[in-house]
Formats: sequence, structure tokens, C-alpha cells
Amino acid sequence: MAIRIFETDPDAKPKANFSDDTVGRFHGGKQENGIPVALPEWRVTTGDPDVAEAIAQLMGGTPVETDSTSENFIEVLTNQEKVKVVLSGTDAISSDLKLWNGPSLIHHCDGVEFLSPDEDKGKPCRCPALMEDRKAAAKSKRGPAPSISVMFRLAEDYDLGIFRLQTGSWKLAEVLHEVENALDKIGTEAFCSLELELVEYTTKKGRDVSYRKPVIRVLKSWSDAIADPKF
Repeated sequence: MAIRIFETDPDAKPKANFSDDTVGRFHGGKQENGIPVALPEWRVTTGDPDVAEAIAQLMGGTPVETDSTSENFIEVLTNQEKVKVVLSGTDAISSDLKLWNGPSLIHHCDGVEFLSPDEDKGKPCRCPALMEDRKAAAKSKRGPAPSISVMFRLAEDYDLGIFRLQTGSWKLAEVLHEVENALDKIGTEAFCSLELELVEYTTKKGRDVSYRKPVIRVLKSWSDAIADPKF
């Protein structure tokens, strides 16, 4: 018979660990005084000092322990905007649309149908049909935004473990089908470039705009990459 010590004090029960078995995360920005700030190079966070040191050796930067309460409390601000990675295939990418109200998920769909909760799954989500209207709704917190997760290994240190990039980039969402098609054509582990690409342009009103967008370039199969003497 199992012990029942938490029936009388449920708040004392340890919270479950929902780790996704990754050794760290890649970020294109950070929070400064509660304000999101875009970065020109990749920021990597991890909870493993050895992983942080390996990242610093490969991509530059210095491991720093932050006051973050997450398991990835060590931060490395690298000097690399591009990194060669290995994706297992299309299964390495997951994407949907989500709208949060604080910690509560209040809208979860694929752009056409609800994905959750169970009683609404498969029903029309009634999101705007046009992309610009979707973006406007998301910007005003009236509609969901992309939630894209990419799992990968570093090509230069394959055995270091699996990393994850989580992004809400509309620019990546718009071309994600092209990335998945390229991965499908390879059909096995793929050698890719993960980049923070600089975008610069001038609006019709003469305002200069500059930002970075995450880009995944599928280059070749991983087996072809490691067979290349130049790799």
C-alpha cells in the first residue's frame, strides 16, 4: 500500500519535472527589465556547466549564472549568428498557434481548427483568413501567434545533446512548409544552418527598419556532410 502523506498537505507535494530531455535552448533575444530585446547573435541557456563551457568554446562568449528560476539558468551570449546543426527530420519541428493570458492558454489552433481543449478539438477556430489580419489580431492580443519548436544537435559536437529553439516568428512560420519539404526530400538526418538573418529596409514613409529573423537552411543529408573531407 502506497504512503499517503500528501493527502493532508497537497501543497507540499513536489512538482513534476516536465523536462523535454534537452540540454539547452537557443534564443534570438532576451528580457531586459521586463522588456524583450532582440540580439544580433545567438544566446544559449542551459543548466549544465559542461554544456555551457562547450558552447562557449564552439561559439564564443562566457558562461554566466543568472538569477533565472528555470532549469536553464546558465547563459552564454555567443558571438555567432549562424550555427551548423543536425535535424532528425520533419519530426524535429512542431508548430501551432497559441494565445496566452498570463499562464493560461486561451486559444490553441492550427490556423483552421482548434487543437485543444478536447471538447473543441477539430472545430473551426474562426481565425482570420488573411495573413495580415492574423498578424494584426496577434499583435493586439486578440488572436494567436505562432509557437514553433525546433529540436536539433550541434554539427560540431553531435554528442553534446539535443537543443531546442522556441520562437514565435511569423517570418519563419511563413516558410516553415518549405523547410519541412526540404527535410522530407532528404528523408533522414539533415545537415542545416540555423541563422539569425539581418533584415533591413526602408518603409514607404522613409522609416528605416532593421531586425533579425530566425532562418533554417537545409543543406544536405548528415551522412553526406560527414563524408565530405572538408567537413
